[in-house]
Amino acid sequence: MKKQLIKKLGLGFLSLGIVGGLAACGNGSSSSAADEESEKTLTVSVDSGYKDYINEIKAKFEEDNDVKIKMVEKDMFEQLESLALDGPAGKGPDVMMSAYDRIGALGQQGHLAEVKLGNEADYDETDKAQVTYEGKTYGAPAVIETLVLYYNKDLVDTAPTTFKDLEALAKDERFNFESEAGKNTGFLAKWTDFYYSYGLLAGYGGYVFGEDGTDPSEIGLDNAGSVEGISYATDWFQNVWPKGMQDIKSAGDFVSQQFMSDKAAAIIDGPWQAQTYKDNSMNYGVAKIPTLDNGKDYQPFGGGKGWVVSNYSKNKEVAQKWLDYVTDTENQEKFYDMVNEIPANQAARETAKAKNDELTTAVIEQYETAQAMPNIPEMAEVWTGAENLMFDAASGAKSPKESADDAVKTIKEAIEQKY
Repeated sequence: MKKQLIKKLGLGFLSLGIVGGLAACGNGSSSSAADEESEKTLTVSVDSGYKDYINEIKAKFEEDNDVKIKMVEKDMFEQLESLALDGPAGKGPDVMMSAYDRIGALGQQGHLAEVKLGNEADYDETDKAQVTYEGKTYGAPAVIETLVLYYNKDLVDTAPTTFKDLEALAKDERFNFESEAGKNTGFLAKWTDFYYSYGLLAGYGGYVFGEDGTDPSEIGLDNAGSVEGISYATDWFQNVWPKGMQDIKSAGDFVSQQFMSDKAAAIIDGPWQAQTYKDNSMNYGVAKIPTLDNGKDYQPFGGGKGWVVSNYSKNKEVAQKWLDYVTDTENQEKFYDMVNEIPANQAARETAKAKNDELTTAVIEQYETAQAMPNIPEMAEVWTGAENLMFDAASGAKSPKESADDAVKTIKEAIEQKY
């Protein structure tokens, strides 16, 4: 269209040059204005459940930093998946949340910016490990979660404190499984799922990777401790629990159904299940998972979420300030009050614990024995390789030792092929 206009007016090359020059100046000015506007806006992506919280705290940050917070509501995992494409295209957010086990891989791939822990004194070593990869920090811890013990207060007076207590429930005739003679549902745990069974294996001395989860060349899921843990679980699968507990896909639903129908007195599950039990008007309690028969703690994965900064952001300095702001004690305390997720900030965590909520207290106490889930990329191969780790032994297809050896072999081969 510009060429047609120039031809119609009969302008020469000089005029064309002037027009081009003016156009260039106009484009540069527009681009500069856009960049300036971008620098005054910090785009923050969160799940819809965090919307009210962000709206509550953003005004002070905007005033203190002369910046406008633009909030985007998007599922956390969808946001992380789209970052690789949206970031380079300039469509991604500046700041978002990430599950801890995604942070290492995203940082290694160059999608996350390295940051500093502005509130470092408020984190312990487990918290720091969740957001660290190869000595670099790629996020600020925000939420902690781990598995806990739920128990039915109408069926047991107090929370079981040892696995001997759980074994006693398995001999209680009240929980005999009617459809299968000799089977019992007094205590249930979805141990066919590696996320659930890892705490058992770790309590007996097993581990995923060496050097606190950072060395994939050393895998400890087939050591003597792991085999002992698998053997202990196999006894439950073969001699106590109904056949349905071996179903990898539906065992979790079976556990919940038995618990909500008063046919299981105690189960191991995550804090995300609490609302389901509330909705079913259950009189339940929550406690730390009982001590194992070897006297050791159950050591589940400690998970949660942290705030991270896109490496494609043009506002990394302001984004760093947001991380420091949103994870300080005051805002983490407000986070707990509004969202009811347990803050990573140690001071805020103690404030939350002081409110005497059973679920909060149980998660905090259990988290003290939890292990930071390895966040190196090789962890992806563990989830796949360990998928049948417990099932193969529970079903009798393999011995506990064979099951462990085969799972580790699968994991090692996958790592060698991909990394």
